[in-house]
Amino acid sequence: MKIGEKLVKKLSKKYVPEEMIHHEFERYDISFKTDADGNPILLFIGTRKEDGKIRGEYFSRILIKDKNGAVLKDYWDRKGKI
Repeated sequence: MKIGEKLVKKLSKKYVPEEMIHHEFERYDISFKTDADGNPILLFIGTRKEDGKIRGEYFSRILIKDKNGAVLKDYWDRKGKI
């Protein structure tokens, strides 16, 4: 599974810092963890079970910035099934 352009656009926004955020996206349930700046850094996508956990795929974001805060690298890396 790849992350589509629509989802990447949604994940490019800023959210509440250091929170786990739960949403529905098209036919999937998603949960993502944000860093201290409010950028999503962990993504869980799939189907939410009765206990609240998601069964599906797990992605982590590689976000590398220079000393001035300019983004050098920004991409999502698939880590596997959860």
